[in-house]
Amino acid sequence: MHALFVVLGVSVLLFLGYRWYGRRLAQRVFVIDDAEPTPAHTLRDGRDFVPAPPAVVFGHHFASIAGLGPLLGPAIAVIWGWVPALLWIVLGCIFVGAVHDLGCLYSSMRNRARSVADLAYDVAGARARVLFLLFGIFAIALAMGVFVINIANLFASGAGGAEGGHVPEAVLPSAALIVLALGVGALFYRYRVPLVKLTLPALLLSLGSVWLGVQYPVATLFGVELTPSLWIYLLLGYALIATLLPVWLLLQPRDYLNSFQLFLGMGLLLLGATVGGFTITAPAVNPNPQGAPPMFPLLFITIACGAVSGFHSLVASGTTVRQLDQPRHALPIGYGAMLTEGLLATLALLAVAAGLGAEWQARYPDWLSAGKSALANFVHGAGTMVSAVGVPQEIAKVFVATVAVGFALTTLDTGARLIRYNLQELGRAWRIRPMEHATLTTVLAVGLIGFFALLKAPDPITGEPKSVGALLWQLFGASNQLLAALALLVVSLYLRSLGRPTLYTLLPMGFMLIATLTALTMGMRSFANQGNLPLLGFSALIFALAVWLVGEAFVAWRVSVRSMPLRSRG
Repeated sequence: MHALFVVLGVSVLLFLGYRWYGRRLAQRVFVIDDAEPTPAHTLRDGRDFVPAPPAVVFGHHFASIAGLGPLLGPAIAVIWGWVPALLWIVLGCIFVGAVHDLGCLYSSMRNRARSVADLAYDVAGARARVLFLLFGIFAIALAMGVFVINIANLFASGAGGAEGGHVPEAVLPSAALIVLALGVGALFYRYRVPLVKLTLPALLLSLGSVWLGVQYPVATLFGVELTPSLWIYLLLGYALIATLLPVWLLLQPRDYLNSFQLFLGMGLLLLGATVGGFTITAPAVNPNPQGAPPMFPLLFITIACGAVSGFHSLVASGTTVRQLDQPRHALPIGYGAMLTEGLLATLALLAVAAGLGAEWQARYPDWLSAGKSALANFVHGAGTMVSAVGVPQEIAKVFVATVAVGFALTTLDTGARLIRYNLQELGRAWRIRPMEHATLTTVLAVGLIGFFALLKAPDPITGEPKSVGALLWQLFGASNQLLAALALLVVSLYLRSLGRPTLYTLLPMGFMLIATLTALTMGMRSFANQGNLPLLGFSALIFALAVWLVGEAFVAWRVSVRSMPLRSRG
């Protein structure tokens, strides 16, 4: 099948989903009232609560939720065939992921920007809040650890270059984007320079830095080779600094500029699919790939952020809600950004299903190869499609890698900031005053991310300690999707307390709960057989936390939730 037909068909379905299902949710389920001021205005502090134009907030939200998830997930899941992967991306986005994101953003907006974990206290009790906070802290730290490992491998120099998953040419343009974002943030907020006048020059400079990156790849620093291990420490240092900065100085403008880069990348991929004549060479359905686990439930775990992601609940109720200017912006930002991410996941799927051409079979011989080379396969396939519009292939691949890294870095410092918020809430819940301090909790947050990024386990064959990065993706997918199910459960309890319909959130919650708990059970069995005690312990921990939280919610549901007082409802 021609790749262009797939893109056009998916675009139409996502548009119809927004017009029909999204608006129905906003009008009949959540009943968004534009007369109520948002927390960005009522709690404005110039640091975290800063109302921003909807385009800026959309850019921040989209950049934060996208990350590497919608790129890596489809690039791995295609091994089961492109049709099952595509169906889950489209249906999952419309009926699960976008519902989840809008529900979390709305619930937080109605409750003074309180997180989904904090709302669990109102609808399910104090233990539920602590359980959700612990689960959220663990899930985000795990996810960010996976992102740090992937960025470090991409930045490091090594044999094979982009073919082998190493693109040191992306270092310079990624650093340039950070510098440009700091300049845009200062000029816009401090010197009141109109955003329109800043956008085009910043974008042109960022694109020019891609060419510079090709000319001057950064493989060493002060004569020291930048290995993946060293990059992990550098990235953790970046996350620490970026998280301590006010959102208006780096987070908002960098996400805003990054979103334009991604839209350009998506447009070039679409144009490449149109003029390049790419046809899908991956199998439509491949139910039994060599060495792969069963399609159910692993397909719904592997394609994480491209269809639904629990991390989005923490972004929506953590940083995005604190920048929302008007309640009506919740629909295009909460629901619309998730659909846009679904389109991105579709393009990522086509990049490996069609962009690799005759190389597909050689690059996907078995499950292990699919997981280890997912990012390299995406960069190669997407770069090939972009080069079809006349961009030199080397520059095209560096541009694709830069876009991927930009979103991963955005998600990294957003994730660290969210862990900080959750640790502060945990400090308030346990009345530990030092844990309410922003600097201390930021250091703890980055330390937790570093723990997973640097985690090693004995090799089952040689016994030598090695990185568990590849295995962490499976655990990340399960914990991330389970977090989405738990967030939908909290939103359902909140909607019931308001007397609103709950079927729209309960059905996707039930499906995700079954899929994720099944995947975790399979994962624990596999880790036990491998003798991988660290990951077995982490899997058992998140399984226990999830089951306990579901039990607390079930008890709360049995009690008349509608009679429970909602603190800070307005």
